[in-house]
Amino acid sequence: MSISIGARGGNTASKLEALASAGQPIAYLELTDAYDLGAEFFLWEFATACAGWRIGVNPFDQPNVQEAKDATKELLNTFVSQGNLPEQTALVADKTLGVYVEGNSGETLPATSIVDALRAHLATVKPRDYIAFLNYFEETSEFDAKLQEIRTYLRDATKCATTIGYGPRFLHSTGQMHKGGPDTGLFFQLTAKDKKDFPVPGEPYTFSILKQAQALGDFRALSAHRRRAVRVDLGEDVSAGLQRLHELIVAALPVSVGAGK
Repeated sequence: MSISIGARGGNTASKLEALASAGQPIAYLELTDAYDLGAEFFLWEFATACAGWRIGVNPFDQPNVQEAKDATKELLNTFVSQGNLPEQTALVADKTLGVYVEGNSGETLPATSIVDALRAHLATVKPRDYIAFLNYFEETSEFDAKLQEIRTYLRDATKCATTIGYGPRFLHSTGQMHKGGPDTGLFFQLTAKDKKDFPVPGEPYTFSILKQAQALGDFRALSAHRRRAVRVDLGEDVSAGLQRLHELIVAALPVSVGAGK
């Protein structure tokens, strides 16, 4: 079901009308004043708790979010004692991208080429699964647009829900569902090298190192729960990396092949 809150009209309205024409249920909630907005806050907070309970996620606790935090702390301690973070060995790489997996990820991917690895990864998608992009790089309108192209392509190819989140903030919302919920997620963690960096006051590491540790910690937690996850490093040029990833996903999964068809 799609839900529209507020006044009707504009581009959103035309998209909702297209969904309605395709037979999807649409609900329109029109607000009359600011107090109605406060009521909606409560309504959707309550709905989130109910949805969490329904899919088997405790909506009032976050043990698996803490798990990722603990892994991050362990990685930072390693950096402090050894001067670097643990190195991951790429499963397969080309001049632009590198694909990484953990031993407990719950799937075995071929190392023959990136296309083969992505094809095998996407072949595990089942009806009612969702595909999540977990991004650890700067959020910009340009990167958002490229991610939306990839997301909507996969949505159309697989008929599965697709989501985009930027780390570390998504760890405090959907992060618990990713690791503590049902095994219905297919994950692409996207990382990239930082062009600028700054020291963390009072610490022997930088913000870039902190972000890398958060990404690796989250990836370790996903792997520990045998989630289907790959890390794709986009290199130094995020825009070029996203474009290359899009091309390889299209090659790996032509839109007519979708698992949900």
